Amino acid sequence: MDELDNKIIRLLMRNARMPVKEIAQQVNLTSPAVSSRIHRLEQEGVIGGYTVLLHQPGEAARVQALISIQTTGAAREDFLRMIPGEPQILQCYRVTGSYNFIVKVSCASIDELEHLLTRMQKLGNTNTQIILATPLDRRLTL
Repeated sequence: MDELDNKIIRLLMRNARMPVKEIAQQVNLTSPAVSSRIHRLEQEGVIGGYTVLLHQPGEAARVQALISIQTTGAAREDFLRMIPGEPQILQCYRVTGSYNFIVKVSCASIDELEHLLTRMQKLGNTNTQIILATPLDRRLTL
């Protein structure tokens, strides 16, 4: 990857639907050259896909948190079966360290967060951090 590839990626991260012609103008290349670079980046796995980020009404009023959970044995499998059915769970990471998993959740209220935590605590020890702000989110801009 060179600096032109990085510029193209940054433009696509800001707007994945940006026309190739506009990208070409901003990086001083022809449209076919930009299309070729984008295709190569996709083939190499640098660009893994394109997505839409939804912002739901009242999202700022939701309680977002990171929950670390330490499970053992059968509880680990129970946890992995439980999480797809919990719409509050946005992401789940398998991690090293004192905990097996870290999940990012978005709940409508503290009560909803507490209810989710109660279910998780049946499967293992938890540690929760409530997210106060997101000063940087590279998924949205670069």
